[in-house]
Amino acid sequence: MDALLISTGIVALAEIGDKTQLLAFLLAARFKKPLPIIAGILCATVVNHGLAGALGAWITASLSPEILRWVLGASFLGMAVWTLIPDEIEDDEGDIAGRWGVFGATLITFFLAEMGDKTQIATIAMAAHFPDPVLVVLGTTLGMLIADVPAVFIGDRLSAKIPMRLVHGLAAALFAVLGVVTLLGAGANWGL
Repeated sequence: MDALLISTGIVALAEIGDKTQLLAFLLAARFKKPLPIIAGILCATVVNHGLAGALGAWITASLSPEILRWVLGASFLGMAVWTLIPDEIEDDEGDIAGRWGVFGATLITFFLAEMGDKTQIATIAMAAHFPDPVLVVLGTTLGMLIADVPAVFIGDRLSAKIPMRLVHGLAAALFAVLGVVTLLGAGANWGL
């Protein structure tokens, strides 16, 4: 259950102000059809984070527990720093939206925007950290939806009222705590 709850919380916080949340704002403003946008976000996230979870599980199986602990600890600390750097949406990600319809545009742009994104990297790290990568993928997917569904319905009005620095600081602090406890050997309690 820790894997689900921690993954959900970290990704929900990390996603606020992320480029995929900005993409949700853009798609909502352009198409004004929330249900196909949300369905596209869900499908893209399940596929993207499913692949990331599988990679995390493979890393766990491939590295010794000691090396894995150091790699994961450093990864979580790196994620803490990366979370403090605000994202901006790239123009070409928004341009794809006009060609594929609402669901297709959301699916394609979200999948591509998540490639190498901090929430995908966090999914890999958490899937390697926790013994059940399926719970991690469920949690990270839920975290994405918690952050992005309100963005679809509320749009830009929400982003102006959220203290992004505070949210990014909280997410960075959570990643830093995970990094420190992993380096100190707390991962042994989760089956590493």
